[in-house]
Amino acid sequence: MSEERLQRKLGLFPATNIVVANMIGAGIFTTSGLLMSGLNDPVLMLVLWAMGGIIALCGALAYGELGAAMPGAGGEYLFLSRLYHPIFGFLSGWVSFIVGFSAPIAASALGFSEYFTRAVPVLSPWAQNSLGVGPELTKKILAVSVILIFTFIHYRGIKYGAKIQNVLTLMKILLIVILLTAGFASGKGDFSNFSRGGSLPGGLAGWKTAGLSLMWIMFAYSGWNASTYLGAEIKNPTRNLPGSLIYGTLIVMLLYIGINILYVYGISPEEMKGVISVGGLAMGNLFGKSAEILFSILIAFALFSSLSAFIIIGPRVYYSMAKDGLFFKSVAKIHKRFQVPSNSILLQCVIAVILVLSGTFEQVLTYMGFALGIFPVLTVLGVWRLRKREPGAMRIKGFPFTQIVYILCGILILFLSFLERPAESSVAILTVVVGIPFYYIFKKTNGNISD
Repeated sequence: MSEERLQRKLGLFPATNIVVANMIGAGIFTTSGLLMSGLNDPVLMLVLWAMGGIIALCGALAYGELGAAMPGAGGEYLFLSRLYHPIFGFLSGWVSFIVGFSAPIAASALGFSEYFTRAVPVLSPWAQNSLGVGPELTKKILAVSVILIFTFIHYRGIKYGAKIQNVLTLMKILLIVILLTAGFASGKGDFSNFSRGGSLPGGLAGWKTAGLSLMWIMFAYSGWNASTYLGAEIKNPTRNLPGSLIYGTLIVMLLYIGINILYVYGISPEEMKGVISVGGLAMGNLFGKSAEILFSILIAFALFSSLSAFIIIGPRVYYSMAKDGLFFKSVAKIHKRFQVPSNSILLQCVIAVILVLSGTFEQVLTYMGFALGIFPVLTVLGVWRLRKREPGAMRIKGFPFTQIVYILCGILILFLSFLERPAESSVAILTVVVGIPFYYIFKKTNGNISD
């Protein structure tokens, strides 16, 4: 089996850290201001953040059961291939290859450069005067440099990379705890901001806005399934894999709700609308300009953790696809010294760098959210097939309620988002469709693939 070549070195703590790090990224630090522009109501925004956490937890419970039964590398690719047909696994991996990992790596790197250049405004003029490099290119160079550095770190092995990941994740959680503690202790905010918002438009327009908002929130929660991609490298996966998903998701849900309460406490709804660097603005309002600069720098470096987690996870999907003959064979190569899918890591790095240089962060937010929402719905449906096929497999409580909640909410979010943003949603669907001929090309090239 393909997963036998990867070694089980990760316990519950590092696996949970990877889930937390994968979830807490650019989304929580950039989307709340955008959400407020459409929702107008701080209370509704908080309700949607809580709903997003509940939906993610329902998904984590389902994936925990699947991961315990199929503890291999690849996550959804592995589950869908075994439960349905290899083409479904391939298409989920295809979407992960184009959208699921490389794009968030690029987004996190660009988020870092945006926060960093905002906190250090002298950098862009210096680059312009000394190097002849414009502000936008300066940000792209910063982003590309971060991707290259962390690719090098994780190229040197999962155990070494996991240690770096643990430190980054703990630092990011510590930053959020400090931000929450200091922010609420300042006494300079105003809880009456919760009653100062407006309301959603009536009828279908309001539902479409809420659906799109929830999809953006689910993008911020994406990563709740992270440790399933490392199933072949987790010790005692029957216990540690479900535990990492559930604990990681609960931790992030509580942190997200706390952060958004702080945002509203520190920023009036009208002032928050459309602001990307909402964390820096909140701390600036509560403590002054110097705090805004300091926390902008800290948030910029906090994005390292999620970028690092994506760089760990993504290559394991491409590795599993290549081992099954559904991707380029060279991608399945395991480095003799470092015991990682080295070519897979390098390929992902190249794609992420291309995305950074193309400057598509804001344009692909909806595209990413829609594309990443399709296959988890199908995967959660697979719990019924798993229970029928393997009656002796481990059972996680909540069935079928948690699965039904996730599936219904997932379908409703996709439907409303398509109505609100048909262009980006259609491109996401087209991305999936384009993968179908590639499946048959790889299948023809590697004739040993069975249906």
